[in-house]
Amino acid sequence: MTRLDRWHRQSRQPRRTGQAGQAGQAGQAGLARQTGHTGQAGQKPTLAPVRPPRLFRIGPWVALPVHPRTLAWSGIALVLLLIAAVLTLSMGKLGIAPQALPAALFDPPRGAAGFTLTTLRGPRLLVAIGVGAALGTSGALFQAVTRNPLGSPDVIGLGAGAGTGVAICALLWPGVLPTPVGALIGATLAITLVYFSTGRGFAAPARIIIAGIGVSAMAHAVTQYVVSVKLRDEASQLAGYLAGSINSVGWGAVGIIAITLAITLPAAWVLAPSLNQIGLGDALAHSLGIRITATRTAAIVVAVVAAAGAVTVAGPISFVALTAPQIAQRLARSPALSLGLSALLGALILVIADLLAQQAPFARGLPVGILTAGVGGIYLGALLIREWRKGTL
Repeated sequence: MTRLDRWHRQSRQPRRTGQAGQAGQAGQAGLARQTGHTGQAGQKPTLAPVRPPRLFRIGPWVALPVHPRTLAWSGIALVLLLIAAVLTLSMGKLGIAPQALPAALFDPPRGAAGFTLTTLRGPRLLVAIGVGAALGTSGALFQAVTRNPLGSPDVIGLGAGAGTGVAICALLWPGVLPTPVGALIGATLAITLVYFSTGRGFAAPARIIIAGIGVSAMAHAVTQYVVSVKLRDEASQLAGYLAGSINSVGWGAVGIIAITLAITLPAAWVLAPSLNQIGLGDALAHSLGIRITATRTAAIVVAVVAAAGAVTVAGPISFVALTAPQIAQRLARSPALSLGLSALLGALILVIADLLAQQAPFARGLPVGILTAGVGGIYLGALLIREWRKGTL
């Protein structure tokens, strides 16, 4: 019997006394918070009947919930992503005609069309899809662990640490240490500082965000110092990477992000059921045998690896990890973790932003991170106002 089956059985049993009864009350409170049925003031929370989700089983040990609405929106996002990919390869003077794309994919042509597909736009498109998917997955895991819509690699300082690593490597070892290596080192040091600054590792979600804001501020200060004082000549070249750019990526970057996704997506999929049960309340999750601290730590490690792989390839692209999971949750209308939809939406957001950076007159040639930061900043402001009105800030 899987943990999800045990949760279904326990959710149908009457209230018990003692620790089990407290766990049931905590679970009902968690369901009330996620479904919004909190009852009138001064009364106990009332819950609408909850229909157990359909389960997709892989053998006797794995049972994954399947939500039809999430599947439908995932299909729509996949279709939109394919349309955006076709537009990326076909628009502009060097574009390949849409009717010629299927043949070109299996037998790359020579000349300008082959150069566009294999060198200019093909790797760039694949990197945009992979980086967006990695950031969407990372943001979904961070928000599930912290139970906060503001939880993302941007907030906890991972992107800022990566930028600092690039700046310091360019200062101390110019031409010796590649910038992606510097980004990985900086991101690792930033998340290590957050881990020790909380005093409880990754077991305290609120402290993670607070410590991350402090680490991010310090990292930005170091980066600005290096760029403005020590790297006057190289600052213009470094600025594009620090903003987040995929303008000059190649097949090596495609390989890095593919390996990152091959490691993190299956791990996130395995962690998702336990994270969903933790979302109902620590007491209920503990009564079901979930190792809460270990699960949260593992989820943050997977999220950090996904975000670090994305930053290594494309630099610190802002707000994709913040917005994609929130849009996925609102489209799915489910308290469960929508990892697949978050990854698809992250890829879609970044591919559309890169398409605008290539073709739109107002954004042509800009690093894609500038576009995502502009739109994401507006979204972050709206999200802060929404949370403030709800009284959660």
